[in-house]
Amino acid sequence: MPFPAGVGPDAVMRMVGEKLTRVWKQPVIIENRPGGNGFIAMTAAKRAPADGYTLVQVDDGGMTAVPNLFPRTVPFDPRKDFDAVAPMFTASWFLAVAIDSPFNSVSDLVAEAKARNGNYTYGSSGVGSPMHLHAAKLETEIGARMTHVPYKETPQVLVDISQHTLEWAFTSGSTGGPLLRAKKIKFLAVSSLKRHPAFPDVPTVAESGGPSNFEVATWIALFAPKGVPKPVLEKLNADISAALAEPDVRERLQALAFEPWIGPPSELSKQVDIDLGKKGELIRQLKISAD
Repeated sequence: MPFPAGVGPDAVMRMVGEKLTRVWKQPVIIENRPGGNGFIAMTAAKRAPADGYTLVQVDDGGMTAVPNLFPRTVPFDPRKDFDAVAPMFTASWFLAVAIDSPFNSVSDLVAEAKARNGNYTYGSSGVGSPMHLHAAKLETEIGARMTHVPYKETPQVLVDISQHTLEWAFTSGSTGGPLLRAKKIKFLAVSSLKRHPAFPDVPTVAESGGPSNFEVATWIALFAPKGVPKPVLEKLNADISAALAEPDVRERLQALAFEPWIGPPSELSKQVDIDLGKKGELIRQLKISAD
């Protein structure tokens, strides 16, 4: 996986891996290979034998935004190099500011951003990352010019927000939750159309004075090198789906502010096709270039 150890997707994969170890009666090894815009993990997975023994866990950013951001240098093709195995979960995003920030709503933030006319910063885990694209989408919809500050690691983004080095960022509930509970940051809004059950006191972007019907989310899923026999893909999907449906896994997902997404490989493949088009359109609209 292209994610570092300890983040939300890693925590879920380790829990699901324990379930699969018992079912398959052989160890499921989680190998974290972060960095390089996800190229390191995706290249390793692409080159593995297509026998179903090597999978890659990746988000929609890595599978559908990265190919649009790096069309000349991306070392994999989402359609030609990978088979969809199983969706896992979706994640909403929370707009985070420092706990002692004078802003208590998205409308407060919008007013300040417009007043500063570009001299207002938001952070992300890198150019073209879901954090960046979702924040840039909000920036466009509110009609306020801001300055994007890319980081190498998400936790440092939130630390800098808490210390007022940075104004705001979108974060997942799993990453931002600990700092929220430690009263280092606060959430002004959630990016879903309805409030999240894990954070019922956090309003939606629209409820907080932002654009109406603003909604962004990220999905996490498992893929295999292209060419895995269909019966093997179906077996993998069935066992992974069963693990995700177990009560303790669902409880863990809810605690991390994730929503389980269980479906067949065909549903995941269709979503990849849809998001390749949507991400490409958004990246062109926002004039984001990384190659």
